[in-house]
Amino acid sequence: MPNLLYSFRRCPYAIRARMAIALSEHKCQIREVVLRDRPEHLLEISPKGTVPVLLLANGEILEESLDIMTWALSGILTPSDSDSDLITQNDEDFKKNLDRYKYSDRFDDDYDCETYRDAAVSFLEDLEQRLTISTNLSSEEIGYCDIAIIPFVRQFANTDREWFNALQLPRLHDWLERHLKSKLFLSVMPKLKRWQDDDPPIIFPFETP
Repeated sequence: MPNLLYSFRRCPYAIRARMAIALSEHKCQIREVVLRDRPEHLLEISPKGTVPVLLLANGEILEESLDIMTWALSGILTPSDSDSDLITQNDEDFKKNLDRYKYSDRFDDDYDCETYRDAAVSFLEDLEQRLTISTNLSSEEIGYCDIAIIPFVRQFANTDREWFNALQLPRLHDWLERHLKSKLFLSVMPKLKRWQDDDPPIIFPFETP
């Protein structure tokens, strides 16, 4: 059985997993999930029901996006200690603030979503500072850290593009736009229809003409 990836196009965790796989030489079957109607097989191998989930050909199951990234990028890219710290900030504090800014209707708290939006900006300012040192977050070339964080900054930016574009973070804007227009990012973002049991296999990374 080939490697099998359950994914959802817009999910930032799934995006970074796909980017890592696309950068590697690994192949897998990909199945697009609609989260309100999860496939039974996905729930069998990963009862938490979130994506991405990667079922390896040897039967091992990777249920976390960073685990998938580490598997895919082994021997290619490895995060430094400072990278790992920054990714932790992204996945914890920044993601919390992003969710309460973008999805304010999901939370019972009586709060102003702009409070969380502004709190998230402090993380973006940290990224801006790192980008004064190199073109990307760790070096001149794209690194593990960039792949891990790009999808979340994209999600934040798309919540209110006009407001985001007005932020005085020129290096961050350049970094984000450069990656969103990159061959790597565009290669993992084609729209797929929801996978159903009788669908033929779709191989990822997608073959280009």
